[in-house]
Amino acid sequence: MKAAAIVFFSSLILLSACRKDAFITSPDAIVRITIDTLKFDTVFVESGSVTKSFKIVNENDKRLRLSSVRLAGGNSSAFSMNVDGAFATEVNNIEIDANDSLYVFVRVSVDPGAASLPFVIRDSITVSYNGTDQKVRLEAWGQNAHFLRDAELSADETWANDLPYVIVGSLRVNEGAQLTIEKGCRVYVNAGAPIIVNGTLVVNGEKDSVDRVYFMGDRLDVPYRDYPAAWPGIYFGETSSDNVMNYAVIKNAYQAIGLTGPSVNSNPKLELNECIIDNSFDAGIIAINSSIKANNCLISNCGKNLVLVGGEYAFEHCTVVSISNLFIQHTAPVLQLANTNGITALPLIARFRNCIFWGENGLVESEISTLRDNSVSFIGEFENVLWKIVTVPDGVTTIGPAPINNENPQFDSIDVAHKYFDFRLKETSPAIDMGATGSLTIDLDGNPRPVNLPDLGSYERQP
Repeated sequence: MKAAAIVFFSSLILLSACRKDAFITSPDAIVRITIDTLKFDTVFVESGSVTKSFKIVNENDKRLRLSSVRLAGGNSSAFSMNVDGAFATEVNNIEIDANDSLYVFVRVSVDPGAASLPFVIRDSITVSYNGTDQKVRLEAWGQNAHFLRDAELSADETWANDLPYVIVGSLRVNEGAQLTIEKGCRVYVNAGAPIIVNGTLVVNGEKDSVDRVYFMGDRLDVPYRDYPAAWPGIYFGETSSDNVMNYAVIKNAYQAIGLTGPSVNSNPKLELNECIIDNSFDAGIIAINSSIKANNCLISNCGKNLVLVGGEYAFEHCTVVSISNLFIQHTAPVLQLANTNGITALPLIARFRNCIFWGENGLVESEISTLRDNSVSFIGEFENVLWKIVTVPDGVTTIGPAPINNENPQFDSIDVAHKYFDFRLKETSPAIDMGATGSLTIDLDGNPRPVNLPDLGSYERQP
């Protein structure tokens, strides 16, 4: 009896093993592919794209043999694939164990001779088994570009708006050299690629959205295209001089703009006109013992919007604002002034005229903070401003009418859930017509601004 039982159970084990080793041959085999269309966003000629993948899942109790996984475009395709470790345009006789899966990795690169404008690249991968075919569609937006890897400019150079510029490694503008970027240029920067200016940077953007010059990370696929700290930022060194940025948009950096050292001549080290600095993880602008003149600028939703430590600064008609959101929590005042870096005392002159300093949904009660060393001068002057503040910080003085304290500026549209922020003013805003007479005749949009009774902030509400 015992012998019979042993034989019986042994037979069951053997049959079970044979069943798992057997192949399912029915065309009705349950095979699941985890995606029907693999989409790539904008990619660049020489860097290709990020690699994406999908899985082929055998949901049967028996092994499955794929007769082929085939890239329809073959060797002429812009796409390439890796099937379970095999790089080829077609891979045959692939076995998948019962209730197991394998990965297919796909990458796309763009023909350098392709058209300058974005275009759609399409192909497909066919998965064949037991006389059945399943297809995965491939779709990418491709775009040609100027590709710069560890670039170093030692002579004057001008970038025209013919193709985007992609920076990998770093870009250095050496002392004595000037990089001029013309209107409409798009500059996409890799995560490890700082732009270091020891010479001069001139940005000639214009007011229309298409004519502004954009600096941003090179990951344009969702969700990475919205992440802060996507690239390091633009740094102006000790020897840098005469930098001017007109209608520039600097997005998603770690520190969008950093400056060290005073100007080497009578001009400010950096002049910013009608610029937007947005969604920087650490600082929108951080300057140490340097100089900036900024007109009609928006510095928004940064970890620390504006940090000025020693030096000389003049900001007119600027909006400095931070709203807590999914990417950056508002935990630091939007403006931080200091005449010491904790080691060295650095005299500070910082003047703000017709500006807004505001924050919401965060942990900050006063949006301006100061750190003073009484051994050197500290000048922080504010004329005709709207600010969120509990008590006036040490060293701050006001000129003209009393500041508008803690009144919501009533921005046009704030939708945190959808990452939409429009910092133009509603018609009921307390900032309307509250500016001091000045010399600026346009606003951040390039729209007219009256000399008398202008609105506070970077945007003038239009009739």
